[in-house]
Amino acid sequence: MLKACLNGGRRRDEHPAVPVTPAELAADAARCAAAGVAAVHVHPRDAAGDESLDPAVIAGVVTAIRAARPGLPVGVSTGAWITPDPVARVAAVRSWTVLPDFASVNAHEPGAAAVAAALHERGVMVEAGLWTEPAVDAWRRWSVPVGRILVECLTEEPERSVADAAAILAALPAGGPPVLLHGEGSATWPVLVEAVRRGLATRIGLEDTLVLPDGSVAPDNAALVAAAQALGAH
Repeated sequence: MLKACLNGGRRRDEHPAVPVTPAELAADAARCAAAGVAAVHVHPRDAAGDESLDPAVIAGVVTAIRAARPGLPVGVSTGAWITPDPVARVAAVRSWTVLPDFASVNAHEPGAAAVAAALHERGVMVEAGLWTEPAVDAWRRWSVPVGRILVECLTEEPERSVADAAAILAALPAGGPPVLLHGEGSATWPVLVEAVRRGLATRIGLEDTLVLPDGSVAPDNAALVAAAQALGAH
């Protein structure tokens, strides 16, 4: 499974094709779906361009994407950098009026288990983000069902990221949820190739990298998706 991560925390001054508004995210999601992705992961922004868990912001983006590409699963982040207070993150999830199909929760963050529980209570599939081996232990203490594990290699040194991936994957229990493996920055493409080699789901998009495998600047998310498809990611 190939997921498109459309924007993350990127700003337009980092790349002119970073989608920010609901209309831009919807159009980009439709293009990436046409190119073959099975889902999209987005970081909705408020009017000031800041990431937000506000119900109106979440609703605007999710509704726009579903109108542009009906049936395409849409996921959002619940990262602590968006709303640092764990209680406020839980309250935000409980206030959502339009629900995404899935949402990522970073297991190492304060209050992660409570955020995951709030999502599960709302019927939103939980993705557990695991950045390190200790995060595996934190996730295993959750009592909430998880639909997907995100093994996220955030060290930009490629060899280190591939080694980190191997260590986190080895720490996962056998027979657990499906795994999506990805890297970022200069490690994005090497980790994607490793995910393909292992037969794991992966993702690509301007959130993770601004360049194609040959090092040239990617025109947009759809070009990154096409390059990932060419490397065997589906």
